[in-house]
Amino acid sequence: MTTTAPPFDASDIALQCTRVSLWFGARQVINDVSLSIPKGQVTAIIGASGSGKSSLLRCFNRLNDDIDGHRMQGRITLVGLDVHGLELPVHELRRRVGMVFQRPNPFPMSIGDNVAFGLRLLGIRKGSERDGRVEAALKSVGLWGEVADQLNAPAMRLSMGQQQRLVLARAIAVEPDVLLMDEPSSALDPLSTLRFEELVHGMAGRITIVLVTHNIQQAARVSDFTAYLKGGRLVEFDRSDELFNHPSERETEDYLTGRYA
Repeated sequence: MTTTAPPFDASDIALQCTRVSLWFGARQVINDVSLSIPKGQVTAIIGASGSGKSSLLRCFNRLNDDIDGHRMQGRITLVGLDVHGLELPVHELRRRVGMVFQRPNPFPMSIGDNVAFGLRLLGIRKGSERDGRVEAALKSVGLWGEVADQLNAPAMRLSMGQQQRLVLARAIAVEPDVLLMDEPSSALDPLSTLRFEELVHGMAGRITIVLVTHNIQQAARVSDFTAYLKGGRLVEFDRSDELFNHPSERETEDYLTGRYA
């Protein structure tokens, strides 16, 4: 089993999993996963439905804590800090490790207030700094030109693709270290999906992105590294061009070529 990518220096690792296992009640969904996520890169997590992709993703910002009966073993660190340690409270962890979900989830408020929501929680409630960061976030997702004159309009009026870019702007406005994406384009049409992938690619280098996707082609297009999970196990992790073109494990090759059973 190939569990490591070409070596990183410790200073190049954003997230580190060490022998992580996860249960919901008696059901084990993650089995002894060790994985290093490099800074400033796009890492995709692929695998069949039920392979543990989303459950592993939610370990990184402790969203599984909200599920009754969950139990985790092992250790996860964010730039060296234990995500379960006292030095990294949950609210601070979730600011530093943002999340974009499968379906857009704008808040029932205006476009501008959606993006400013996290900034207000940080104490940036008004003035040029908040407005400037709202504008910068909307520009970074290519939405400013479409909504600059309607920031007070309800966010729910936006199209599905615009809503997903809005929640992405909301996530990056607070300047997270890592952005988790759980099937972020599965509800979008092909054109909106392409635009979203271009945004993800454009953010590489500025932010660490971990992308869960069932779309193998999408993972190959946008990611620098890819992890393949099967039955909660990490089968292979490598640079994306290597994993997709020259997989080391037969299980990976079978999945990529459609022989997965």
